[in-house]
Amino acid sequence: MSKMGADTEQLSALGGKLKSQQEVIDGVISTVSSALGNTIWEGPARQRFEGDWHNSFLPVLRNLNQAFQGAGTECQQRSAALAAAMGVG
Repeated sequence: MSKMGADTEQLSALGGKLKSQQEVIDGVISTVSSALGNTIWEGPARQRFEGDWHNSFLPVLRNLNQAFQGAGTECQQRSAALAAAMGVG
């Protein structure tokens, strides 16, 4: 038989931590985009990197942001629902 449950405070805190990672990822996106835009660099290596950045890395980072947002929100919602069901908080 499987056991289900959670510490509501810890689950809510986990949700907040997951959501806060968005700031870190946004920082990476901003830093790299700005640095790339402000760097004088020509040639196939730049074209290759820019292609990878725009077609691979950037979409993956944006998807990761969405995943952190979704998981964080779900943790916080489940924490609130569990707390309400237990009559806590």
